[in-house]
Amino acid sequence: MDSDGQLDLYRVVADRLKEAHSRVRSLHAPEDVRLALIRKLLVITAAAKHDVAGAAQRLDRLMRDLDEGRFPDDGSA
Repeated sequence: MDSDGQLDLYRVVADRLKEAHSRVRSLHAPEDVRLALIRKLLVITAAAKHDVAGAAQRLDRLMRDLDEGRFPDDGSA
């Protein structure tokens, strides 16, 4: 991937991570569920430093789960 495309992907992932964090903060769910989701977002953020494309895919799955109301039920990430 060219460097401009890579930078664009980083920007998109960063913007989507901000959106995801905001959605999780405002989520009406038990604290342990929100903490599990925050841990997942932190893992995705760390992964983006080494594999932005893979992190984008993981973020897509997490956002889809949020959209469909699928949350961790036991507080584990």
